[in-house]
Amino acid sequence: MLNKKLKDFKLILASQSPRRQELVKHLDIPFEVVIKEDVEEVYPLDLKPHDVPVFLAELKAKPYEDDINNYPWILVTADTIVLCENEILGKPTDKADAIRMLQMLSGKSHEVITGVCLSSNTRKHTFSVSTKVFFKQLTEEEITYYIDTYKPYDKAGAYGIQEWIGMVGIEKIEGSYFNVVGLPVQALYNELLKF
Repeated sequence: MLNKKLKDFKLILASQSPRRQELVKHLDIPFEVVIKEDVEEVYPLDLKPHDVPVFLAELKAKPYEDDINNYPWILVTADTIVLCENEILGKPTDKADAIRMLQMLSGKSHEVITGVCLSSNTRKHTFSVSTKVFFKQLTEEEITYYIDTYKPYDKAGAYGIQEWIGMVGIEKIEGSYFNVVGLPVQALYNELLKF
């Protein structure tokens, strides 16, 4: 292990996302995935959009509070949103919603913001990372092909940058690529070292 300070703690990732699990695995820090009941991802409507991912990451940590107090855990919870024209795009509810989202993102830039909450029995720390993503003008055929083939119903904004649509549709990004995949691992690594 690169950092001896982390050896006294057990890193717990509270995420069902295979993408997040894969990203944390590449940090070469031993971790375990622990899944509790799903938390309803609701937030106050007067919350600024940039504050929503951190609020939801903290909300996702709540079911683990007893475990954190009883075990030497560092719990990692995270939430990612896509923000386009000040509208938060979550996971699409169906094909029509996915089409609507990709039409909205087409030919524009948007922000992908991930909020992360680190919790232990002694402290809690939150941070967020934002990446700007630029889509080319997508055709109706491209949007339909992507949705029918890749079924992005588990992805905020109805797309995965690491999939076909990212390869053919994204012109450039400003910021962390891995943040758009689902977790800003470079920032997470640095924050864990400080934690």
